[in-house]
Amino acid sequence: MRLLCLCVLVTTALTANVNAQEAVKEAAGAETTKTTEVKLKDLLLKIPETWKTAEGSRMRLATYAIPKADGDTDDAELSIFNFGGGGGGMSDNVTRWVGQFDGAGRESKVTKGMAGDNEYVFVDVSGIYKKPKPGSPPFLQETIAAPDYRMHGVILMLKDGGVYYLKLAGPDKTVKAAAADFRGSFGGDEKSEKDFEI
Repeated sequence: MRLLCLCVLVTTALTANVNAQEAVKEAAGAETTKTTEVKLKDLLLKIPETWKTAEGSRMRLATYAIPKADGDTDDAELSIFNFGGGGGGMSDNVTRWVGQFDGAGRESKVTKGMAGDNEYVFVDVSGIYKKPKPGSPPFLQETIAAPDYRMHGVILMLKDGGVYYLKLAGPDKTVKAAAADFRGSFGGDEKSEKDFEI
């Protein structure tokens, strides 16, 4: 009887150990996005290797194409800006980003968080995006209506550096799928973000 109890205890302990090891492997696997460090002026980003450098306007520091999620027809695009001492105030930029979506059915949320020692504002907007018309010069501001789109915009204020603007826009599913990697690229932490009134 004692031998049977001992066997049961050993088997239970081994099973628990195997389950614990599998849980650790699963948790590690959830963070297996391979990234490359990219430095843009004094901003250091960790860009997933699946995000490819794309063409953008000369005003941008960089542009990346984010592969579309299953069911979406378009890739998303990440554009990164730094205007030196310009670029307008925080409120102006948030208002401008939100205004790039049609008012009908638009949903928006603004939060504030910390990426290490750096403060940031995170803008999440969804609805009908006024997508820049392909091939049209930016100064004409020609747009086409793109329903079921989402934008994640970030104003990142480096403690000992400049202010950077990161704008991820694309089909809703694709942007949602890229959200964790997007925050991870600049060290953001969604759990620590608080609602923010502009």
